[in-house]
Amino acid sequence: MIISRTPFRVSLVGGGSDMPNYYRHAPGRVLSFAINSYMYVTVSPRFDESVRVAYTETEIVDNFTDLRHKLIREAMRLTGVTKGVEITTIANIFAGTGLGSSSALAVGVLHALHAYRGEYRSKAQLCEEACRLEIEILGAPIGKQDQFAAGHGGINVIQFNADETVFVEPVVCERRVRELLDARLLMFYTGMRGDNTAILGKQSSEVGEKADKRRVLSEMVALVEPLQAALVAGELDAVGDLLHANWVLKRSLTSDIANERIDSLYEAGLAAGARGGKLLGAGGGGFLLFYCEEPHQEALRQAMFQRGLNEFKAGIEMQGSSIVHYG
Repeated sequence: MIISRTPFRVSLVGGGSDMPNYYRHAPGRVLSFAINSYMYVTVSPRFDESVRVAYTETEIVDNFTDLRHKLIREAMRLTGVTKGVEITTIANIFAGTGLGSSSALAVGVLHALHAYRGEYRSKAQLCEEACRLEIEILGAPIGKQDQFAAGHGGINVIQFNADETVFVEPVVCERRVRELLDARLLMFYTGMRGDNTAILGKQSSEVGEKADKRRVLSEMVALVEPLQAALVAGELDAVGDLLHANWVLKRSLTSDIANERIDSLYEAGLAAGARGGKLLGAGGGGFLLFYCEEPHQEALRQAMFQRGLNEFKAGIEMQGSSIVHYG
């Protein structure tokens, strides 16, 4: 049995610039980090040549091409593991919550299937293959940041280039700074799930057609460097301000990113003492992230609890996708 463990991610600034309609005009850049909440994928031999896949549903087929789960089916085709296996996926979050679950699954399935064949793939290779699987083979209108964040782990500046290369630069900061950042970033589930694919598709189309949308994304990209500098210097007060600036810009890209309830929740968070924040993912629902210093955190928690939001606790994860069981 093989078990892969792949982290989800939190994107801080620059999101959306990992789409080709932007980075083919100018380099896209995001600053994000992986979190210690994971997608687990198991691959084990089956007693015959049939295929069993278990996720929110269970499928048993004689031929892998009959699988309804497109991502797992095409990952099997890509790796050559096409019969006599059982594949299961387990996660404590679900799609549409803004933490990059689909790409974590892509990286994790590929990692587990390659390991099942006894093949080594570097983190960069896994990320590139996951992008090919999701974007080229399955035609998803998504960017590349989630795959590289999940594959590499840690806090990174990820750059997307016109020639389709991707540079991953770790943000080197003291452990004390990481621990403070962990302590001051609070996440709350809105209870709503967004249609990330539809929102990203609309955003990508508008960015390709409208120069003013690309200017907004350029302003978001410009926030990456000061945020990186703040983290390296340990000047964490700037984090909240930069998150807020990024959210105001992102909010202006398309009306589908937020709604009246999300705006109300965000304003309530600021009124309770948060310095800044954003909605994670493409928009429409998922998790709200706030930067809030310790003296104001209880007020923030109470403000969110009174509005029906549960806190989701997760810290920075440094390892990235890994094989945690091989035997």
